[in-house]
Amino acid sequence: MSEIMEAVSAVLEDADAGGHPVYAQAPRTGEFNKLRKRLIRNTREALEKFAMVRPGEKWLVALSGGKDSYSMLALLLDLQWRGLLPVELLACNLDQGQPNFPKHILPHYLGALGVPHRIEYKDTYSIVTEKLPAGATYCSLCSRLRRGNLYRIAREEGCTALVLGHHRDDSLETFFMNLFHGGKLAAMPPRLLNDEGDIEVLRPLIYCAENDLQRFSDALAFPIIPCDLCGSQDGLERNAMKAMLSDIEQRMPGRKDVMIRALGNVNASHMLDPKLFDFNALFSKRNAS
Repeated sequence: MSEIMEAVSAVLEDADAGGHPVYAQAPRTGEFNKLRKRLIRNTREALEKFAMVRPGEKWLVALSGGKDSYSMLALLLDLQWRGLLPVELLACNLDQGQPNFPKHILPHYLGALGVPHRIEYKDTYSIVTEKLPAGATYCSLCSRLRRGNLYRIAREEGCTALVLGHHRDDSLETFFMNLFHGGKLAAMPPRLLNDEGDIEVLRPLIYCAENDLQRFSDALAFPIIPCDLCGSQDGLERNAMKAMLSDIEQRMPGRKDVMIRALGNVNASHMLDPKLFDFNALFSKRNAS
Protein backbone atom coordinates (compact mmCIF):
# COMPACT_ATOMS: atom_id res chain seq x y z
CA MET A 1 0.00 0.00 0.00
CA SER A 2 2.94 2.36 0.61
CA GLU A 3 3.91 1.90 -3.06
CA ILE A 4 0.45 3.08 -4.11
CA MET A 5 0.71 6.11 -1.84
CA GLU A 6 4.13 7.04 -3.28
CA ALA A 7 2.85 6.66 -6.84
CA VAL A 8 -0.23 8.77 -6.09
CA SER A 9 1.93 11.49 -4.51
CA ALA A 10 4.18 11.54 -7.57
CA VAL A 11 1.22 12.10 -9.88
CA LEU A 12 -0.27 14.81 -7.67
CA GLU A 13 3.07 16.63 -7.56
CA ASP A 14 3.76 16.32 -11.28
CA ALA A 15 1.46 18.68 -13.14
CA ASP A 16 2.60 17.26 -16.46
CA ALA A 17 1.63 13.68 -15.62
CA GLY A 18 -2.05 14.29 -16.28
CA GLY A 19 -4.99 12.13 -15.40
CA HIS A 20 -6.63 11.12 -12.16
CA PRO A 21 -4.35 9.56 -9.51
CA VAL A 22 -5.95 6.17 -10.23
CA TYR A 23 -3.69 6.15 -13.31
CA ALA A 24 -0.52 6.69 -11.30
CA GLN A 25 0.79 3.21 -12.11
CA ALA A 26 -0.52 3.06 -15.67
CA PRO A 27 1.96 1.91 -18.32
CA ARG A 28 3.29 4.74 -20.47
CA THR A 29 2.85 2.79 -23.68
CA GLY A 30 0.99 3.32 -26.91
CA GLU A 31 -0.79 0.01 -26.48
CA PHE A 32 -2.23 0.99 -23.11
CA ASN A 33 -3.21 4.45 -24.37
CA LYS A 34 -5.15 2.86 -27.22
CA LEU A 35 -6.90 0.52 -24.80
CA ARG A 36 -7.76 3.38 -22.45
CA LYS A 37 -9.10 5.52 -25.29
CA ARG A 38 -11.21 2.66 -26.63
CA LEU A 39 -12.78 2.01 -23.23
CA ILE A 40 -13.37 5.73 -22.70
CA ARG A 41 -14.98 5.94 -26.14
CA ASN A 42 -17.24 2.94 -25.45
CA THR A 43 -18.24 4.33 -22.07
CA ARG A 44 -18.99 7.79 -23.44
CA GLU A 45 -21.11 6.24 -26.19
CA ALA A 46 -23.25 4.43 -23.64
CA LEU A 47 -23.56 7.50 -21.41
CA GLU A 48 -24.66 9.67 -24.32
CA LYS A 49 -26.75 7.20 -26.31
CA PHE A 50 -28.87 6.24 -23.32
CA ALA A 51 -28.99 9.74 -21.78
CA MET A 52 -27.56 8.60 -18.45
CA VAL A 53 -26.07 11.91 -17.34
CA ARG A 54 -27.92 14.78 -15.73
CA PRO A 55 -25.44 17.40 -14.45
CA GLY A 56 -25.31 17.91 -10.71
CA GLU A 57 -26.69 14.51 -9.72
CA LYS A 58 -24.91 12.06 -7.43
CA TRP A 59 -24.15 8.46 -8.37
CA LEU A 60 -23.47 5.51 -6.10
CA VAL A 61 -20.76 3.47 -7.85
CA ALA A 62 -20.96 -0.16 -6.69
CA LEU A 63 -17.47 -1.50 -6.10
CA SER A 64 -17.14 -5.24 -5.51
CA GLY A 65 -13.36 -5.44 -5.74
CA GLY A 66 -13.44 -7.27 -9.07
CA LYS A 67 -11.87 -6.19 -12.36
CA ASP A 68 -15.11 -4.84 -13.83
CA SER A 69 -16.12 -2.51 -11.00
CA TYR A 70 -12.54 -1.26 -10.51
CA SER A 71 -12.30 -0.52 -14.24
CA MET A 72 -15.67 1.21 -14.24
CA LEU A 73 -14.65 3.46 -11.37
CA ALA A 74 -11.36 4.32 -13.08
CA LEU A 75 -13.11 5.17 -16.36
CA LEU A 76 -15.73 7.33 -14.64
CA LEU A 77 -13.03 9.13 -12.66
CA ASP A 78 -11.14 9.68 -15.93
CA LEU A 79 -14.21 11.22 -17.56
CA GLN A 80 -14.90 13.31 -14.46
CA TRP A 81 -11.28 14.55 -14.41
CA ARG A 82 -11.60 15.53 -18.07
CA GLY A 83 -14.76 17.53 -17.31
CA LEU A 84 -16.91 15.16 -19.34
CA LEU A 85 -18.93 13.71 -16.47
CA PRO A 86 -20.53 16.51 -14.42
CA VAL A 87 -21.86 14.31 -11.62
CA GLU A 88 -20.70 13.50 -8.10
CA LEU A 89 -19.34 9.98 -7.60
CA LEU A 90 -19.48 7.99 -4.37
CA ALA A 91 -17.80 4.58 -4.46
CA CYS A 92 -19.51 1.99 -2.28
CA ASN A 93 -18.57 -1.51 -1.22
CA LEU A 94 -21.02 -3.77 0.57
CA ASP A 95 -19.18 -6.18 2.85
CA GLN A 96 -21.65 -9.08 2.93
CA GLY A 97 -19.90 -11.07 5.62
CA GLN A 98 -18.25 -13.73 3.43
CA PRO A 99 -15.61 -15.72 5.30
CA ASN A 100 -12.09 -14.34 4.95
CA PHE A 101 -13.21 -11.14 3.22
CA PRO A 102 -10.18 -8.78 3.24
CA LYS A 103 -11.84 -5.74 4.79
CA HIS A 104 -8.78 -3.50 4.59
CA ILE A 105 -8.15 -3.53 0.84
CA LEU A 106 -10.86 -1.25 -0.51
CA PRO A 107 -10.82 1.48 2.18
CA HIS A 108 -7.02 1.68 1.98
CA TYR A 109 -7.02 1.77 -1.82
CA LEU A 110 -9.80 4.35 -2.13
CA GLY A 111 -8.41 6.46 0.68
CA ALA A 112 -4.97 6.53 -0.93
CA LEU A 113 -6.51 7.81 -4.15
CA GLY A 114 -8.71 10.38 -2.41
CA VAL A 115 -11.88 8.82 -3.81
CA PRO A 116 -15.03 9.54 -1.75
CA HIS A 117 -16.39 6.21 -0.56
CA ARG A 118 -18.60 4.35 1.86
CA ILE A 119 -17.92 0.86 3.17
CA GLU A 120 -21.05 -0.83 4.50
CA TYR A 121 -21.17 -4.05 6.50
CA LYS A 122 -24.32 -6.18 6.17
CA ASP A 123 -24.17 -9.89 6.88
CA THR A 124 -26.25 -11.23 4.00
CA TYR A 125 -23.98 -14.27 3.76
CA SER A 126 -25.61 -15.82 6.84
CA ILE A 127 -29.05 -15.27 5.33
CA VAL A 128 -28.02 -16.96 2.06
CA THR A 129 -26.47 -19.98 3.77
CA GLU A 130 -29.52 -20.32 6.01
CA LYS A 131 -31.99 -20.21 3.12
CA LEU A 132 -30.10 -22.41 0.65
CA PRO A 133 -28.82 -25.97 1.08
CA ALA A 134 -25.12 -26.70 1.22
CA GLY A 135 -23.57 -26.90 -2.23
CA ALA A 136 -26.22 -24.71 -3.88
CA THR A 137 -25.28 -21.74 -6.05
CA TYR A 138 -25.53 -18.65 -3.87
CA CYS A 139 -25.11 -16.00 -6.58
CA SER A 140 -28.75 -15.22 -7.39
CA LEU A 141 -30.00 -14.71 -3.83
CA CYS A 142 -26.76 -13.01 -2.83
CA SER A 143 -27.16 -10.58 -5.72
CA ARG A 144 -30.76 -9.71 -4.82
CA LEU A 145 -29.86 -9.02 -1.21
CA ARG A 146 -26.89 -6.92 -2.30
CA ARG A 147 -29.01 -4.88 -4.71
CA GLY A 148 -31.61 -4.12 -2.03
CA ASN A 149 -28.95 -2.84 0.35
CA LEU A 150 -27.34 -0.74 -2.36
CA TYR A 151 -30.70 0.89 -3.10
CA ARG A 152 -31.00 1.72 0.61
CA ILE A 153 -27.52 3.21 0.72
CA ALA A 154 -28.20 5.24 -2.42
CA ARG A 155 -31.27 6.76 -0.76
CA GLU A 156 -29.36 7.51 2.44
CA GLU A 157 -26.60 9.23 0.46
CA GLY A 158 -28.95 11.25 -1.74
CA CYS A 159 -27.92 9.40 -4.91
CA THR A 160 -30.23 9.25 -7.91
CA ALA A 161 -28.47 6.34 -9.60
CA LEU A 162 -26.79 3.06 -8.75
CA VAL A 163 -23.98 2.38 -11.22
CA LEU A 164 -23.01 -1.23 -11.95
CA GLY A 165 -20.05 -2.71 -13.81
CA HIS A 166 -21.85 -5.11 -16.14
CA HIS A 167 -20.25 -5.14 -19.58
CA ARG A 168 -20.95 -6.26 -23.15
CA ASP A 169 -20.31 -9.94 -22.45
CA ASP A 170 -22.57 -9.95 -19.38
CA SER A 171 -25.42 -8.57 -21.46
CA LEU A 172 -24.91 -11.09 -24.26
CA GLU A 173 -24.73 -14.00 -21.82
CA THR A 174 -27.98 -12.86 -20.22
CA PHE A 175 -29.62 -12.56 -23.64
CA PHE A 176 -28.77 -16.14 -24.59
CA MET A 177 -29.75 -17.46 -21.16
CA ASN A 178 -33.18 -15.87 -21.64
CA LEU A 179 -33.35 -17.16 -25.21
CA PHE A 180 -32.40 -20.77 -24.41
CA HIS A 181 -33.89 -21.18 -20.95
CA GLY A 182 -36.42 -18.40 -20.42
CA GLY A 183 -38.21 -18.42 -23.76
CA LYS A 184 -37.90 -14.64 -24.18
CA LEU A 185 -35.73 -12.02 -25.81
CA ALA A 186 -34.23 -9.90 -23.04
CA ALA A 187 -30.75 -8.77 -22.03
CA MET A 188 -29.22 -6.52 -19.39
CA PRO A 189 -30.51 -3.02 -20.19
CA PRO A 190 -28.09 -0.10 -20.03
CA ARG A 191 -30.53 1.91 -17.94
CA LEU A 192 -33.60 1.01 -15.89
CA LEU A 193 -35.72 2.31 -13.04
CA ASN A 194 -36.12 0.27 -9.88
CA ASP A 195 -39.54 -1.00 -8.80
CA GLU A 196 -39.96 1.82 -6.29
CA GLY A 197 -39.34 4.38 -9.02
CA ASP A 198 -36.73 6.42 -7.14
CA ILE A 199 -33.35 4.95 -8.16
CA GLU A 200 -32.03 4.36 -11.65
CA VAL A 201 -29.64 1.52 -12.44
CA LEU A 202 -26.95 2.50 -14.94
CA ARG A 203 -24.54 0.24 -16.83
CA PRO A 204 -22.05 2.53 -18.58
CA LEU A 205 -19.77 -0.38 -19.60
CA ILE A 206 -22.47 -2.03 -21.71
CA TYR A 207 -20.37 -1.61 -24.90
CA CYS A 208 -17.05 -2.55 -23.26
CA ALA A 209 -15.53 -5.96 -23.97
CA GLU A 210 -14.61 -8.15 -21.02
CA ASN A 211 -11.19 -8.91 -22.52
CA ASP A 212 -10.45 -5.18 -22.72
CA LEU A 213 -11.49 -4.71 -19.10
CA GLN A 214 -9.25 -7.58 -18.03
CA ARG A 215 -6.25 -6.07 -19.81
CA PHE A 216 -7.07 -2.65 -18.38
CA SER A 217 -7.35 -4.06 -14.86
CA ASP A 218 -4.08 -5.96 -15.21
CA ALA A 219 -2.28 -2.86 -16.48
CA LEU A 220 -3.47 -0.72 -13.55
CA ALA A 221 -2.72 -3.49 -11.02
CA PHE A 222 -5.99 -3.16 -9.13
CA PRO A 223 -5.97 -5.02 -5.78
CA ILE A 224 -8.50 -7.65 -6.88
CA ILE A 225 -10.77 -9.33 -4.33
CA PRO A 226 -11.91 -12.68 -5.85
CA CYS A 227 -15.62 -13.51 -5.84
CA ASP A 228 -15.07 -17.03 -4.55
CA LEU A 229 -14.76 -16.24 -0.86
CA CYS A 230 -17.94 -18.11 -0.01
CA GLY A 231 -16.95 -21.16 -2.06
CA SER A 232 -19.84 -20.60 -4.48
CA GLN A 233 -19.46 -20.53 -8.24
CA ASP A 234 -21.58 -18.81 -10.86
CA GLY A 235 -24.40 -20.84 -12.37
CA LEU A 236 -23.71 -23.55 -14.93
CA GLU A 237 -26.06 -21.91 -17.42
CA ARG A 238 -24.10 -18.63 -17.50
CA ASN A 239 -20.81 -20.49 -17.73
CA ALA A 240 -22.18 -22.42 -20.71
CA MET A 241 -23.23 -19.19 -22.43
CA LYS A 242 -19.79 -17.69 -21.79
CA ALA A 243 -18.10 -20.73 -23.32
CA MET A 244 -20.44 -20.67 -26.33
CA LEU A 245 -19.84 -16.98 -27.01
CA SER A 246 -16.10 -17.44 -26.61
CA ASP A 247 -16.14 -20.23 -29.18
CA ILE A 248 -18.17 -18.10 -31.62
CA GLU A 249 -15.79 -15.16 -31.19
CA GLN A 250 -12.78 -17.41 -31.77
CA ARG A 251 -14.28 -18.84 -34.93
CA MET A 252 -15.64 -15.52 -36.21
CA PRO A 253 -13.78 -12.58 -34.63
CA GLY A 254 -15.91 -9.50 -34.07
CA ARG A 255 -19.20 -11.36 -33.66
CA LYS A 256 -19.71 -10.14 -30.08
CA ASP A 257 -19.63 -6.52 -31.22
CA VAL A 258 -22.10 -7.35 -33.99
CA MET A 259 -24.42 -9.06 -31.51
CA ILE A 260 -24.40 -6.23 -28.96
CA ARG A 261 -25.23 -3.78 -31.76
CA ALA A 262 -28.04 -6.08 -32.89
CA LEU A 263 -29.67 -5.72 -29.47
CA GLY A 264 -30.11 -2.05 -30.28
CA ASN A 265 -31.39 -2.64 -33.82
CA VAL A 266 -34.66 -4.50 -33.36
CA ASN A 267 -37.08 -4.84 -36.29
CA ALA A 268 -40.39 -5.46 -34.50
CA SER A 269 -42.30 -6.36 -37.68
CA HIS A 270 -39.92 -9.27 -38.27
CA MET A 271 -40.38 -10.76 -34.82
CA LEU A 272 -43.29 -12.85 -33.52
CA ASP A 273 -44.65 -10.63 -30.75
CA PRO A 274 -48.06 -9.00 -31.45
CA LYS A 275 -47.53 -6.78 -28.40
CA LEU A 276 -44.68 -5.06 -30.24
CA PHE A 277 -46.19 -4.98 -33.72
CA ASP A 278 -49.82 -4.79 -34.80
CA PHE A 279 -50.08 -7.59 -37.36
CA ASN A 280 -53.84 -7.06 -37.70
CA ALA A 281 -53.12 -3.62 -39.12
CA LEU A 282 -51.61 -5.30 -42.18
CA PHE A 283 -55.13 -6.19 -43.36
CA SER A 284 -56.21 -2.55 -43.41
CA LYS A 285 -52.99 -1.54 -45.16
CA ARG A 286 -53.53 -4.29 -47.77
CA ASN A 287 -57.12 -3.27 -48.42
CA ALA A 288 -56.18 0.39 -48.60
CA SER A 289 -53.76 -0.39 -51.40
